[in-house]
Amino acid sequence: MELPRGRLLAVSDELDEAELAALKFLCRDHVPWKKLEAVRSPHDLFEALQEKGVLETGNLAFLRELLYCMGRIDLLVSHLGSSREQVQRELRAPGGARLPPLRYLLFQLYEDVTERELSSFKLHLAKELPNSKLTRETTMLDILTEMEKRGLLGKDNLSMLKSLCEKINISLWNRIEDGLSLFGQEEMLITEEERGSTGRPEGHLVSSVAADPLGSFNDSSQLLEAYKMTSRPCGVCLIMNNHNFAKAREGVLEHKHMKDRNGTDVDAAALRNVFSKLHFRVEEYRDLTAEGIRETVKSFQNKDHEDKDCFVCCILSHGKKGIIYGVDGHEVPIRELTTAFTAQNCNSLAGKPKVFFIQACQGDAFHKGVTIETDSGEQDSSVERDARLQLDCIPAEPDFLLGMATLQDYVSYRSPREGTWYIQALCQHLEYSCPRGEDVLTILTAVNQEVSKKNCDRGAKKQMPQPSFTLRKRLIFPVN
Repeated sequence: MELPRGRLLAVSDELDEAELAALKFLCRDHVPWKKLEAVRSPHDLFEALQEKGVLETGNLAFLRELLYCMGRIDLLVSHLGSSREQVQRELRAPGGARLPPLRYLLFQLYEDVTERELSSFKLHLAKELPNSKLTRETTMLDILTEMEKRGLLGKDNLSMLKSLCEKINISLWNRIEDGLSLFGQEEMLITEEERGSTGRPEGHLVSSVAADPLGSFNDSSQLLEAYKMTSRPCGVCLIMNNHNFAKAREGVLEHKHMKDRNGTDVDAAALRNVFSKLHFRVEEYRDLTAEGIRETVKSFQNKDHEDKDCFVCCILSHGKKGIIYGVDGHEVPIRELTTAFTAQNCNSLAGKPKVFFIQACQGDAFHKGVTIETDSGEQDSSVERDARLQLDCIPAEPDFLLGMATLQDYVSYRSPREGTWYIQALCQHLEYSCPRGEDVLTILTAVNQEVSKKNCDRGAKKQMPQPSFTLRKRLIFPVN
């Protein structure tokens, strides 16, 4: 019994020229190069796969895998009587996935590359590939195919691809690296310049975990799609830095003991330094009243962010639960600040990550520390009781991240000389981990770990930060 010809013809008729090119690229490990070059339609390709025994008698499993990888779930349902869930089960089974991991990951690279990044690949390959292969119409699949043909790319030869990604966008390489690790094929990551006489670079680890065939098929956070972060500048990093609270002491009786926030300029400098390196345009505003905070936020809400990929807002001030204090001692709800950047209120940031880092206490209690101060605003108070991070501080819609310095019953510390534990740890980890392509939530987890280990000399009180988020994708701050 041969494969149902009618189904193959029906699927073939639904695929366009670009999808045929994608199919041919995905099948390069199963059909000889010359045979593929003669293919003029999807049906020609299906017949070639039949000849090679890949589309077996009465079995459309490989075709289902191909359509699944290309995102044509509609064809799975309408013409093959299958579903996303069925294909996922098939791919989980031992031997269920027939696409080599590297082939699939290279296809993902093609889908991830932006027009600007594609132009950069062409520019960097000008000496390696002829001009006829680097025209305006050349796609990333064309480039990868030509690199393979010329021996510049292969299962055991990833050096040039790695070097290109490092120059253009390191996160592209990191996704390939993460994917191969997920499949238990880390040995493929040894590139030519790293390969020593011993056959393995120092410090290289081989995963002992068996590959999960479904891991790279959009079912793993390791290969979750990342937000686009290729614009230059990437976006605005707004810093609102409140230091002098004389107005609060003079104008609000209950704040007569509210201290100046000595050490906050150390935090602001660290934030300026790291976000400048991450391609953000940093704008700092100092000693804002409550109304000044509102007006500043409104001015950035009304800006056109259409050519930007992200918005970051860092607030350094005194506070209490769900509240930020202006230097006049008046309150601004955190919710009010974040809501200003919803899709309805700031359309040019719709679908883009909005990130808020807030260094401010979120509760009151007493502590008799001398050299260590707090951001609660009250004299000698430091323990952050009732500082539970409220989910309603961020809007009930996607693409928000709120990083708070404190958690319920923990201390928020600020050194007059060295800045706050939270902001200093945040900046250090961003500077160390962003060049390695780590996503922001992974970095914030490392910040949590570091800050939670610190102790105040007096009373061994602790501090525990907490992020809250509605992100839909991995957020990776670029350094290239």
